[in-house]
Amino acid sequence: MSGKLKRILLGFISGAHGIRGDVILRSFAQDPAAVGDYGVLTSKDGSRSFEIKVRRVTNKGVVAGIKGVTDRNSAEALKGTELYVLREQLNEPEEGEFFYSDLIGLSAVDLKGNAVGKVVGVDNFGAGDLLEVRLKGKKQTEYISFTHDFVPDVDLEARRVVIVLPPEDEEDHEGKPD
Repeated sequence: MSGKLKRILLGFISGAHGIRGDVILRSFAQDPAAVGDYGVLTSKDGSRSFEIKVRRVTNKGVVAGIKGVTDRNSAEALKGTELYVLREQLNEPEEGEFFYSDLIGLSAVDLKGNAVGKVVGVDNFGAGDLLEVRLKGKKQTEYISFTHDFVPDVDLEARRVVIVLPPEDEEDHEGKPD
């Protein structure tokens, strides 16, 4: 790694809560309340610091206080702020687990090893993790379910993932039925 410190996105502030400066956090930690266990969090570039005190977890996210934020207007001004932790502060992932940031940029190959694209994002819209893959020679991206059936191998050392693309729907190519 170069001289830059690697930061991992741990969550973001999705809004204000109440009138005393609390915020709602969307936590990406396995245990949402653990977002407060990592000490001081920073902005992506490290120029701003945030001391988080978790108050409780709700269905909307983690209600937390931030040191120095004491009113609703100040809390609302932080909406959309991403919260990062230094990579060194995290435990290494268990076997079969990965940091999203380690997956982005990996080459995507098919089962035969042929290049099919590149991983450009990892998302979870509520039904499980998805790899966003920009297919070779195409502008659009495809979402691939990040399960063993569709991503049977992740090789971080070789900087590649093996993906199984779902079969194309024949109706897409045949036109409309008579």
